[in-house]
Amino acid sequence: MTIVSRLDHPTLCFVGVSSKKNTTWAIGVVVYAGKETKVMLNNSGAAPSKRSRLETQLNRETVILSIMLIGMCTTASVLAGIWVLNHRGELEFTQFFREKDYTTGKNYNYYGVGMQIFITFLMAVIVYQVIIPISLYISMELVRLGQAYFMGADKDLYDESSRSKFQCRALNINEDLGQISCGKDTDRYSVVVGDHLWTPKMAVKIDPQLVKLLRNGGTNKEAKLVLEFFIALAACNTIVPLVLNTRDHKQKLIDYQGESPDEQALAYAAASYGIVLVERTSGYIVIDVLGDRQRFDILGLHEFDSDRKRMSVIVGCPDQTVKLYVKGADSSMFGITNKSSELDIVRATEAHLHKYSSLGLRTLVVGMRELCQPEFEEWQLAYENASTSVLGRGNLLRSVAANIECNIHILGATGIEDKLQNGVPEAIESLRQADIKVWILTGDKQETAISIGYSCKLLTNDMTQIVINNNSKESCRRSLEEALVTTKKLRATSSNNTRSPALALESSSVTLALIVDGTSLVYILETELQEELFELATQCSVVLCCRVAPLQKAGIVALIKNRTDDMTLAIGDGANDVSMIQMADVGVGISGQEGRQAVMASDFSMGQFRFLVPLLLVHGHWNYQRMAYMILYNFYKNATFVLVLFW
Repeated sequence: MTIVSRLDHPTLCFVGVSSKKNTTWAIGVVVYAGKETKVMLNNSGAAPSKRSRLETQLNRETVILSIMLIGMCTTASVLAGIWVLNHRGELEFTQFFREKDYTTGKNYNYYGVGMQIFITFLMAVIVYQVIIPISLYISMELVRLGQAYFMGADKDLYDESSRSKFQCRALNINEDLGQISCGKDTDRYSVVVGDHLWTPKMAVKIDPQLVKLLRNGGTNKEAKLVLEFFIALAACNTIVPLVLNTRDHKQKLIDYQGESPDEQALAYAAASYGIVLVERTSGYIVIDVLGDRQRFDILGLHEFDSDRKRMSVIVGCPDQTVKLYVKGADSSMFGITNKSSELDIVRATEAHLHKYSSLGLRTLVVGMRELCQPEFEEWQLAYENASTSVLGRGNLLRSVAANIECNIHILGATGIEDKLQNGVPEAIESLRQADIKVWILTGDKQETAISIGYSCKLLTNDMTQIVINNNSKESCRRSLEEALVTTKKLRATSSNNTRSPALALESSSVTLALIVDGTSLVYILETELQEELFELATQCSVVLCCRVAPLQKAGIVALIKNRTDDMTLAIGDGANDVSMIQMADVGVGISGQEGRQAVMASDFSMGQFRFLVPLLLVHGHWNYQRMAYMILYNFYKNATFVLVLFW
């Protein structure tokens, strides 16, 4: 069957394509249809279900009221039976209990004591059933609809920059916003200002010496390495360049569109030095290298994943060579370098990365390697087999990428400023004053995460930092034990200086900040060390987890949920935060440039992190208080009506 349709048809949807540019026609093949589509397969599983803590308590109280109803009905029926036995002789003259009917032609006895008890029990159920709050559930839903309207209409929750309103995506947990009292697991609330790292017309501060080296370097080895570095920034990405018209027909502007703002920033940085990505197709890219347009054939692309923590592209260069460009986190890049000749470069790069991280910059390491023909042919065969595999395609592609990504020559490192949104430090301070603990779960380097913690005033200079950064289970165990001993010593010291043990514990916990990296969490979350980590974390006022994978974020949230009765709230803005948002009692998604995966998986969505303060401390407080008052009033009304009748 062949279907012909316009690309702009309203019923035509391109899944995974945010916009269609420079496209006049497309060819599509139906591979899966009906129940075999991804939508149906994803919907076949059980979606994460969340229920309000107040509603759960109401269900328990409804069971108690049902038992109370049975008790009242049993009491009334038994007392009715006793009354019948005690007044057996008077039943002949008592209405409804006459032994004989003196009407002509009728002669019957009353039902008997047992049947009278049963009938009285049923009558009591009809009379006293008002005590069961059946209508209360409908009333609660109506109240929640009103609360959702007021939250969505609140101007304090409207983001003018992105024109996004607050969205209540889960109506059944509105009142839980007022019960967040212990933990909050946040990812990168330090989203870029205005949701844009770079703009097409922005002014980029460049290094004149670097520009001079590129333009006048010639065959200089250093100049070649710098050129390769910027070519790697322009080629190793999934950016789509768009040419924009201006008032001056002779001048054009290039806008870069992509899934990651980091890739956009790096592409703009390369363009500012004369290495401009001007065209991308499925088979090649065109890069303007200092005024000379060159075509690079895309021979293969290994996308970024949370396991490898890097991405790579294999290109055919204009000089007929085949090169592999790689960029990724330093923890994954330094392990695949050519250790025999890269030791000095690695040390220098580590020093630069430490400096960048101390400034709060998000860092990446860039490298490359030239492939010989036999090596390329071997990779190409394995890559084609993995790409066309039906079973285990993802694992096969990761294996192929791991085999080719080795002996990399380090070209340099990048640092991207990820500025805090407006009002983030003030918002965190307000949350801490409300006795809400704030935890940071991020994929950034440890130094970057600590710097962000200081910039948002989550960390202070008077805090005692406990750092757990180990590479084995035993070393993690020793670090946790030593940290617990340290906290006990601080507690004992504080108890000697304070009269109350409670004040001593509070004063010691206020000064502690726990910092854990993702490698340590691998050994902690999967072993019996979870209890020690939980004991240590609950004694700290701040917990900061860096270099964590998406599943580790969900594991941290589960660690809190399974061991306390306190409610957790997770907030994030990217696809890596989906599992964490779904695991928490309340999930909040921030709509930004990282995509809408977090928003689609969240219970509530908003445009800025600072909106969390009015959401929790104003709307959450009123939602919970008003819902609780309505439930109590309903119980009081029903109890008053029923108990008067029972008496």
